[in-house]
Parts: sequence; C-alpha cells; structure tokens
Amino acid sequence: MYQPETYGIALLLMLLSMICWGSWANTLKLTPGWSFQLFYWDYTAGIVLMSLLWGVTLGSINGGVSSFFANLRQADSHHLLLAIGGGVVFNLANVLLVAAIDIAGMAVAFPIGIGLALVVGVLSNFLIAPAGSPLLLFTGVLLVVVAILVDALAYHRRETVKRGVSAKGIQISVVCGILMGLFYPLVSKATAGEHSLGPYSVAFVFAVGVALCTIPVNYYMMKRSITGAAAVGFREYFSGRPGWHVWGLLGGAIWCTGAVFNFVASNAQIVGPAVSYAIGQGATMISAFWGVFIWREFKTAPANARRLLPFMFALFLAGLLMVAIAPLYGAAH
Repeated sequence: MYQPETYGIALLLMLLSMICWGSWANTLKLTPGWSFQLFYWDYTAGIVLMSLLWGVTLGSINGGVSSFFANLRQADSHHLLLAIGGGVVFNLANVLLVAAIDIAGMAVAFPIGIGLALVVGVLSNFLIAPAGSPLLLFTGVLLVVVAILVDALAYHRRETVKRGVSAKGIQISVVCGILMGLFYPLVSKATAGEHSLGPYSVAFVFAVGVALCTIPVNYYMMKRSITGAAAVGFREYFSGRPGWHVWGLLGGAIWCTGAVFNFVASNAQIVGPAVSYAIGQGATMISAFWGVFIWREFKTAPANARRLLPFMFALFLAGLLMVAIAPLYGAAH
C-alpha cells in the first residue's frame, strides 16, 4: 500500500483532506428542491464505492501483508467492529450536518458543527495517541473555539426573523459536532495493535458501517424529518433527475477521498490522529468560504453580521496553522 514517508507529503494529504471535507456539501447545494434524505442514499453509495476504489488502487500497491485485501483478511472482529462503530457514529453526525446545512446553510452548519467536532476529536485523539506539541495543538484548538463563537454570533445577527429556525439550525449543528468528534477515536483504535486495520481497509470497513447505519436512520428521516419538511418516499427517489443522483454519488466520493487521505496521513508516525483529524477538520474554513463567497449566504445579512466574518476566517487560519506545525515541535524536539 502507499504510505507517505515525509511530513511534507503527509501534510499535503491532510490539506487535500481538508479541501475534500469542506467541499463535498456543494453537491447538496447543487440539487435544489431535492430532499436531503433522498440525496443521502446516493451520497452513502458514493462513500462505499470510493472506499473500495482507493483500496484496490493505492491500497494494493506493491502487494504484501499490508495490502488492502491481505490486511482485511488478517483483521480480527474487535478491530472490524471498532471501524464499523466509527462509521455508525459518523453517519449519525453527518445526517444531522446535512439537515443543518438544509436549515442554516454551509457558512453556519460547518463552522459550528465541524468546528466543535475538531475540538472534541483533537482532545480525545490526543489522549489516545499523543503526538506533537501540546501547547501549539491546544492553543490552535482554543482559537478555533473562538472562531466558532464568532460565527454563531454572525448567524444570530443574520437571522433578524425566524428566530425559531435560527435556534434549531444551531442546536442541530452542536449535536452534530459532538458526535462528529467521537467517530475518529474509534477509527484510530481500529488501526492500532495486532490484527488491526490499515488506513485503506479501515476506510472500507468504516464505509460499510456508514451504509448499515444509513438504512434505518435515513429511512426514518424520510418519514419524520427533523427539518420540518414533508415526508418523502422511494417513489420520489426513483423519479428524481439523473443529475441529482450523480451529484449525490460525487458528494460521497469526494468525502471518502478526504477520509482516505486523512487516515493515510494519520498512519504516519510523526503526525498521529490528533493532528491529522484537526487539519482535516479545517474543512470548516473551506466550507465557510464556499458559503460566504460562492453561495452568498450572508448577502442580505446586516452589516454588523458581515463585519464578523473576517475575524472568523482569521481565527480559523491562525488556529489551523498552530495545529499544522505542532508535529514539528513535539517532545522529541
């Protein structure tokens, strides 16, 4: 399997992961009028198919005991269940994230939901596998927390009407963030110890967990949507535009590519899961950029709301920079 041997290449993979994780939701925005629950079936299929594709390509380079299929065969049930559990927890969080995007837009759902996930994920991953400078890592996380609060304040000022909807979007994003921060430690444990999974095989088993969770959860959401939308059925799914299905598949493929790159970088000893996850969750800044500058989600917001956005971006950038250089200033240095 392919594994980066220098921090520079690992950092590049983490940055690509950040871009993928921050950009996939554009595919949801490109399906106006399409229920997010119907979008989610194709999105899940995209995750599973792409995880398999990366496994049989980069994950199988040079063969050997660490290659994709060989690694899957030697993994024990404990590590397989951890990876599946990570997929289930992620999927619960991601369904809430998609719902929050539907309610509040990308510029709000990502900074609050994924920003909070960064905090939870970094803390839990660092406890499991410490790596890098704690001072830089946690100072960076603190700056991200402040950026989340600034974004929430900007959103509050934007919503001069429909306060109930405004509060609901933030509440769903918060629950999403807590759950999203808990899936990565399960993935990290699934890749540690004897008979564990490698980065490519863990991505595939993780994707299976996502699919297993999607079937009951998304079906329930089709009947009782937390966004207050009307119930939908499979008749609407099969009568949807072909392009909408393509966007859903592409969205899942983009997210999965980010996950694979992130898991591979995390497997590099100098990086560790805490740093890899934190940089990947810089997706918050990428998605906020899309929401603010491309989708113009704050176009009609009052001036006092728009003035807060540069501060949000600056705080996120400063926090991510500290997290990115943390591995270069660990205890060994």
